Amino acid sequence: TLTAPAPFADETSCQCQAPHEKLTIAQARLGTPVDRPVRVYADGIFDLFHSGHARALMQAKTLFPNSYLLVGVCSDDLTHKFKGFTVMNETERYEALRHCRYVDEVIRDAPWTLTPEFLEKHKIDFVAHDDIPYSSAGSDDVYKHIKEAGMFVPTQRTEGISTSDIITRIVRDYDVYARRNLQRGYTAKELNVSFINEKKYRFQNQVDKMKETVRNVEEKSKEFVYKVEEKSHDLIQKWEEKSREFIGNFLELFGPDGAWKQMFQERSSRMLQAFSPRQSPNSSPTRGRSPSRSPSPPFVINETSPPSSPKAAASCLSSMSEGDEDEK
Repeated sequence: TLTAPAPFADETSCQCQAPHEKLTIAQARLGTPVDRPVRVYADGIFDLFHSGHARALMQAKTLFPNSYLLVGVCSDDLTHKFKGFTVMNETERYEALRHCRYVDEVIRDAPWTLTPEFLEKHKIDFVAHDDIPYSSAGSDDVYKHIKEAGMFVPTQRTEGISTSDIITRIVRDYDVYARRNLQRGYTAKELNVSFINEKKYRFQNQVDKMKETVRNVEEKSKEFVYKVEEKSHDLIQKWEEKSREFIGNFLELFGPDGAWKQMFQERSSRMLQAFSPRQSPNSSPTRGRSPSRSPSPPFVINETSPPSSPKAAASCLSSMSEGDEDEK
């Protein structure tokens, strides 16, 4: 388990205690004893340490079943002399390598060309690097003598990523990075920006802020309009429901068969009954009497000719009584 950064070679003794006998690649691939790991060396500048560097070191570490990876990093003086200016200084590059999980040991101020003395000092069995000839320091390939000695093991480059590619992106988008760093508080002198360019970048930053403000206002306005539309829709829907309910209640009360009409009819009938005269009961004598028959007086006295005799008077009284019985 990794618990600490990889040590520096000049601060620790060599961890290989067994006699250093030369190995062939075939022997190394078969595996070695635990106390005799295969010591693999990889070197480079490792400026702006990125995934391509880490992938190359991973390949070097896993070339053999039991390996110990030493990584050599060239100093600033040597790098500036043979390759050019670096973004990171040597201390930063050393520290970046120490924290890579595949590295077992870091060799500071590594030589540009590997000498037999250097290989013997660090008991290096094999050198790992990509197979492309690396022309530098007046040589067509600085690893030519390592290849001839059978100590070279090739690794594969990772396409699409390199320190030069990263620097190219920075140079291409320099204005963007300069403006961003000005916003973060860096001075124009620290960024090596002229007075005119500084004012231009700051003006562009203000324009960008204004655009961002307008964009935020537009987004908030759209959100507000959406909320208003949503609430309006809900309000209209509720208004429609209340309108239907009101119309239904109105028709139920004032419609053709509504409660108001029935109540009006009931009150009208009560008023008509109150104002109309009461009819005679069915048992009234006038109801049973025939309309063509007029009542006869109880008795009629013949004023012209009174009864001439008692018999005549008696017969007159008997006829009157018979008439009363017929009326009853």
